[in-house]
Amino acid sequence: MSYDVVIIGSGPGGYSAAIRAGQYGLKTAIIERDPKLGGTCLHVGCIPTKALLHAAEVWDYFTHSEEQGIHCENPRLDLPRVLERKNNIVGKHAKGIEFLMKKNKVDWLKGEGSLAGKGKVNVRSAKGTETIETKNVIIATGSAARMLPGLEPDAERILTNVEILNLQKIPATLAIIGAGAVGVEFASVFARFGSKVTLIEMLPRLVPVEDEEVSKELERAFKKSGIRSETSAKAEDIKRTDGGVELTVTLANGKRETMSAEALLVAVGRRPVTEGLGLEQTRVETDRGFIKVDQWQETAEPGVWAIGDVVAGTPQLAHVAAMEGMIAVARMASKPAQPLRKNRIPNVTYCEPGIGSAGLTEAQARAQGYQVKVGKFPFLANSKASIAGHHEGFVKVVADERFGEILGVHIIGTHGYELIAEGVAAMEAEATVETMMGTIHAHPTLYEALGEGFNAVYGLAINA
Repeated sequence: MSYDVVIIGSGPGGYSAAIRAGQYGLKTAIIERDPKLGGTCLHVGCIPTKALLHAAEVWDYFTHSEEQGIHCENPRLDLPRVLERKNNIVGKHAKGIEFLMKKNKVDWLKGEGSLAGKGKVNVRSAKGTETIETKNVIIATGSAARMLPGLEPDAERILTNVEILNLQKIPATLAIIGAGAVGVEFASVFARFGSKVTLIEMLPRLVPVEDEEVSKELERAFKKSGIRSETSAKAEDIKRTDGGVELTVTLANGKRETMSAEALLVAVGRRPVTEGLGLEQTRVETDRGFIKVDQWQETAEPGVWAIGDVVAGTPQLAHVAAMEGMIAVARMASKPAQPLRKNRIPNVTYCEPGIGSAGLTEAQARAQGYQVKVGKFPFLANSKASIAGHHEGFVKVVADERFGEILGVHIIGTHGYELIAEGVAAMEAEATVETMMGTIHAHPTLYEALGEGFNAVYGLAINA
């Protein structure tokens, strides 16, 4: 059997590329070794995590309902039902992806894919190995959680993002190593569910890729909610105990502290899944396991492309993988395409308060030589935030003083991960601060805080 394109991996990058290829009329197949389509994001990443975060948000409303004038006596958290709902959401969307494959005439080849020489791919399954021919191959095999040396995850005590999604009880104490997106999101979930959470981060601040002021605000909000954050800290001597886990932490001040917790989440990043693909038999170049590509996602081996978490130099985000897949397929099909613009990628973190950002941080803009002007507007002065009872955080706009170019938008506050959409759209359209100052924002809304943020660049915010 011969195809125009074969995609190895069915995560957001893989299935988006397959659908777009089908829309372009390319004969397409997708290879997936797991029993369901959707990859890490759908099954053990973005979607189930956000389902738990939503449940934690609802639980938080019930446990603080008296502030709204609503009395809910003795609310009870039914964790099995929470997990059942999470699994139902995942199952529904997995079936949806399977439907979209059929709709777009994409063949699902069940098994493990690998390169088998120019224009050939092997599909290995319990039935044996089948070799298929294709003009193009897209590697979309994603990533897996990194584990600290000497540790192996289990179902209850030492966890990655996979195991923690199916805990059968809320741990009284939870230690988390790593304060990137995964770490702070699960900290938000379990702190609201009642766990005493300690975050341990080797770098000097939480969410290190975000603007420094965002990191400071998150640490302040976490402290207020009872989450302990230890930055510039190193965890060592981790061992299982009868009651859970024990570890020694060297704190920022140099003191060593022995910590105990019922469970430990290791959230120290992700590694590319590229083993067994047969890359060593090709001209594909790698960097620490990540695959190097050009601006169109093609590798040094003609006809072999790579997208998503396996790609060197791009953030490991589902929406990045999806866009890279569509760029690659458009290029194959000789359709209009624009290379990925890395300074237009939204970063979103679904902790509480939520984070959304795009473009340069203030420090990055200054380091690149821009004459920087900053506008900042607090959610404390936003009417809708007051109505929602979430006053934490702010909108921060980083702009070029000479031309009013929007260099970056950084939000921390309720639903910040949704609000960043306007900032991304403005930057993609190359709108200036003046353009956004003249854009009418509905009242009362959360997103009018962005309008105020743009006005604040020139000291013209109305409500602050």
